[in-house]
Amino acid sequence: MRWQQHQALLQKFDELYKNDLRQQTILSVFAALAIFVACLGLFGLASFTATKRFKEIGVRKVVGASIQSIVILLSKDLLKPVLIATFIALPAGYWAMNKWLQNFAYKTTLSWWIFAFAALITFGIALITVSIKAIKAAIANPVKSLRIE
Repeated sequence: MRWQQHQALLQKFDELYKNDLRQQTILSVFAALAIFVACLGLFGLASFTATKRFKEIGVRKVVGASIQSIVILLSKDLLKPVLIATFIALPAGYWAMNKWLQNFAYKTTLSWWIFAFAALITFGIALITVSIKAIKAAIANPVKSLRIE
């Protein structure tokens, strides 16, 4: 009899946490899609900015600017919105995670390094996305950009 009660209790816990696992899978898929769409948007914005400043990049290269300085020039303006969004998302994420974790029987604390790591990953992904287009623009032949009229 005691063994059956134990099994029934285990099945109840299993049912409770299956719902959380299903929710985790769904949220992971949508988070990956959101990151992909954000990277596409950021890449499009970087392409637009590089195309718009094509002549300026060509003149800077002729004058002697390095590839690194051109990449920094293009990345600086495009990474500001990512930084602002990260600073808005961190407190909202902390609040949402804190509320969600209160529903569990065993309590745990949220560490600051988890959010710092998430911000670092976000900034890294954005930097890679922007840098791809910025490096292509910086490597391009400056003669082409100055010849086009």
